[in-house]
Amino acid sequence: MNKRNVLYAQSGGVTSVINATAAAVIETANKSKRINKVYAGQNGIIGILKENLIDTSLEDKSQLKKLLHTPGGAFGSCRHKLKDFDTNKREYKRLMDVFVAHNIGYFFYNGGGDSQDTTNKIAKITADIGFPVTCIGIPKTIDNDLPFTDNCPGFGSVAKYISTSTREAGLDVESMSETSTKVFILEVMGRHAGWIAASAGLAAERKNDAPHIILFPEVPFNQKDFLKKVKSTVKTCGYCVIVVSEGAQDKNGKFLADSGSIDSFGHAQLGGVAPFIASIIGKELGYKYHWSVSDYLQRSARHISSQVDLDQAYAVGEAAVKMALSGENAVMPIIIRKKSKKYEWEIGKVNLSEVANFEKKMPKSFITKEGFGITQSCKNYLSPLIQGEAYPPFKDGLPDIARLKKRMVRKKLKNFRI
Repeated sequence: MNKRNVLYAQSGGVTSVINATAAAVIETANKSKRINKVYAGQNGIIGILKENLIDTSLEDKSQLKKLLHTPGGAFGSCRHKLKDFDTNKREYKRLMDVFVAHNIGYFFYNGGGDSQDTTNKIAKITADIGFPVTCIGIPKTIDNDLPFTDNCPGFGSVAKYISTSTREAGLDVESMSETSTKVFILEVMGRHAGWIAASAGLAAERKNDAPHIILFPEVPFNQKDFLKKVKSTVKTCGYCVIVVSEGAQDKNGKFLADSGSIDSFGHAQLGGVAPFIASIIGKELGYKYHWSVSDYLQRSARHISSQVDLDQAYAVGEAAVKMALSGENAVMPIIIRKKSKKYEWEIGKVNLSEVANFEKKMPKSFITKEGFGITQSCKNYLSPLIQGEAYPPFKDGLPDIARLKKRMVRKKLKNFRI
């Protein structure tokens, strides 16, 4: 039997556990007698188009093992969305040329909604023309907004980081509030879905614990109600901790922090909702405030990743390879929460056509009636996802991370300009 090669690539914003998925793909593929080598596209689909393929068989096995506890995207990521075939046949032809030149039989794309759309497009066109390649999407997104899967690999660790940071920062503000800062605002990621902001609510064990206010994209921002809540909280607690999603919007659906520019995926470029909220508080209430943007810290904090998240990130990578070898195509492995008293999960699957370009938002039942907090049912959903401490090994006082050689496969095609 002619052994064919695997091509794996990472896409979109990375996470603290996406490399565990990469490790799972590499390790599982290497166990199969039907697979020759595992290549990785350097910087996602862009690297594949440019024929920049990394030969993972040339990496030290000890370094590949370290992928399990290395954050970021070990092979590089990108934000590049393939247009429809009729709009850009050139890129699809190039992909086919790369697949043929390097005997690619299995393509795995590890990313969020836009990445699943890309995988689905490639799966569809290859199926339509009878091209022999199996395409499997692998879920990853800290936003937790992919449909059908109970949760997304990468989210549990961000939730653990944000809830931990909220609790710790809350204690800091509380201790200084008598003579100093009265209000602290933490900005978190989440363009259209407030899952990350919601996770901050896990920090509160008792009444009046931080966070006191959570601003979700799903709840239109009402300045009057918001300021009233801030004022009453400071009066009652002596301080106020606010967690705001970057995607917070007004009643007309306009982002509070819309910068006016657009990113590579065609989304509005957001930035600065925390200082925006802080300026309102300073102007209208006169409280001393501090604000912080968790930004890349929240998704790269491998030192405090959730063990559940790490296990699930590995599991979807392993399942993707097994699905491909069993004849599945154009599907994505998903996490299914079992209906048991104790939290248990298993791996299922969904067709890529049902996942692409669909965002799962927070259900109304997860947000309190006043719109500034999370309900007990939301806590019940979130809490299992942050369980377990997956501490990385440390060397000289710092996390011991993978150092890959990233040796490239010899190019066989002409240069390609994107």
